[in-house]
Amino acid sequence: MNAKSLISQRSGHSSAPWQARRKAAIIGILARNIGLDEKKLHRRNGMSAPLLVPRVSSQHLRTSVQLNAHLQALRNANHRTSVRYASGKSIGDKRERDQPKKKKKTRTVFKQSDLKNAEQFSLCDAMRYIQAFEVGRPPNSPKYDLAVRLRTIKNGPTVRNRLRLPHAVDTSIRICVICPPDSKHAEAARNAGASIVGEETVFDAVKEGRIEFDRCICHIESTGKMNKAGLGRILGPRGLMPSAKFGTIVKDVGSSVKGLIGGSEYRERNGVLRMAIGQLGFTPEEVQTNIKAFMSEVKKDIALLSDRISKEIHEVVLSSTNAPGFTLNGDFRSPDSPPTKDLSVM
Repeated sequence: MNAKSLISQRSGHSSAPWQARRKAAIIGILARNIGLDEKKLHRRNGMSAPLLVPRVSSQHLRTSVQLNAHLQALRNANHRTSVRYASGKSIGDKRERDQPKKKKKTRTVFKQSDLKNAEQFSLCDAMRYIQAFEVGRPPNSPKYDLAVRLRTIKNGPTVRNRLRLPHAVDTSIRICVICPPDSKHAEAARNAGASIVGEETVFDAVKEGRIEFDRCICHIESTGKMNKAGLGRILGPRGLMPSAKFGTIVKDVGSSVKGLIGGSEYRERNGVLRMAIGQLGFTPEEVQTNIKAFMSEVKKDIALLSDRISKEIHEVVLSSTNAPGFTLNGDFRSPDSPPTKDLSVM
């Protein structure tokens, strides 16, 4: 028990400040030990009358004084207590704790993996492993997919285009052509393979919700009627609305339909270009031809954007519908690759 607790328990003046009661206790002990007049000491120290304080022993007072001196020495030495908050900051770290948290720097480029120690495969080896994952599936059902990862910044211009591969991957695409049904353009569209041709019949079917096509192109002379029909709010969210920006409002609908049949669209998303490059039944030579055509077109698209943004090819990965991805090293086959005729799935 220290002097403060003794004085607060035995004193009848609990309302007096602790400093005054402590001072009065010290004066009283000094006066009794030295033999001086207690009233004179109180008057010298600015007190009109002595407070009613208990008789505190010198041992208790000495213990209290030593404790206070020790605490004061710790404060002067700027010692920090070992008590810590849940955040790991100590009680003495008020300045560091009260400062606002620093915001993490956001990446301006997409994070790329290091290919120095990554295992890479030739085209024939990658196809062999992929076919092992696709055992028992129809040759025309799974598709070879090619992913091209680019070194580029975020929130910049993106690559987007359409390409007809030398060996078509999907020939079941349904194409709608908006043009006068009795014109020469309608006849050319039907000969090229369009499944739906017309104007008012197409407008009525779309408004009723019967969208039975995968691509839609419009002849330039029918653009006004298409805009008056208000198809944008229906076809726009589905990505089917013809637009001059994407090359679906054309003059020669015949050649455009031929380009769409067997053609594929690719678009950069998060720094990656993806495209179906072949069917499981394709030979390695056919897949190689499609890959060369796709990579050549991608390089042209990157060159067109070189004046606005810098883009470089970082990695090319071949995968399929049910198989993982295999990074390609650019070789057609390795010394351990099987013969190409053994990789043709019929």
